[in-house]
Amino acid sequence: MGDGKLKYKRVILKVSGEVLAGAQKYGIDSKVVRAFAEEIKEVKEMGCQMALVIGGGNILRGAEASEGGMERATADTMGMLATVINSLALQDALEKIGVSTRVMSAIEMRQVAEPYIRRRATRHLEKDRVVIFAGGTGNPYFTTDTTASLRAMEVGADVILKATKVDGVYDADPMKHEGARRYGEMTYIQVLNQELKVMDSTAISLCMDNRLPIVVFNIMERGNIRRVVCGERIGTLVSTGKR
Repeated sequence: MGDGKLKYKRVILKVSGEVLAGAQKYGIDSKVVRAFAEEIKEVKEMGCQMALVIGGGNILRGAEASEGGMERATADTMGMLATVINSLALQDALEKIGVSTRVMSAIEMRQVAEPYIRRRATRHLEKDRVVIFAGGTGNPYFTTDTTASLRAMEVGADVILKATKVDGVYDADPMKHEGARRYGEMTYIQVLNQELKVMDSTAISLCMDNRLPIVVFNIMERGNIRRVVCGERIGTLVSTGKR
């Protein structure tokens, strides 16, 4: 497939688990997953190499379980296992519409997913397969945002696409403050200094150290993934600020 219109040739798409729940607060909405898969297929057929990292918050959030009294390492491990469930659901939806997909887990479980091996992941992308990175980093105390940053460095991605339910980064919560202002562009330092909830500070710092841009955009609007990879100015770009 041609890639003449693409701005980004290899991307990591980071999606929160809550997106897969749709209007529900919990679980997986099959219609949402199917629509999401169709959008990924459309972008992949343009020639874009795509890898995904999906959170597990629609099933279990490690940080919240920890606050409830569970040991943090145990809670985080349960959260990482939740990401495997979501990854398998998306793999199923993608393969039903003819998209070759591999789930690679940082926590070894050979019966359901390949172990994460960097060179193998890169080879899958070169062979035009969608790769879903499951199981977080395999370590507690790290979020799936950090997983996305780490995997992006490892496979040589051009950008992290941070898919959310709002259309970018605001100076206040747009759901609660009517006059909240959206940023078109920001630097990593601005995000860290203002403690904005774009990604956690470990993930932002990793991207900053390696000059990897992040685009925060609204995934709920159909066609936005395609718009972003083609370089359309939607959402918020987080970068060094230098052209």
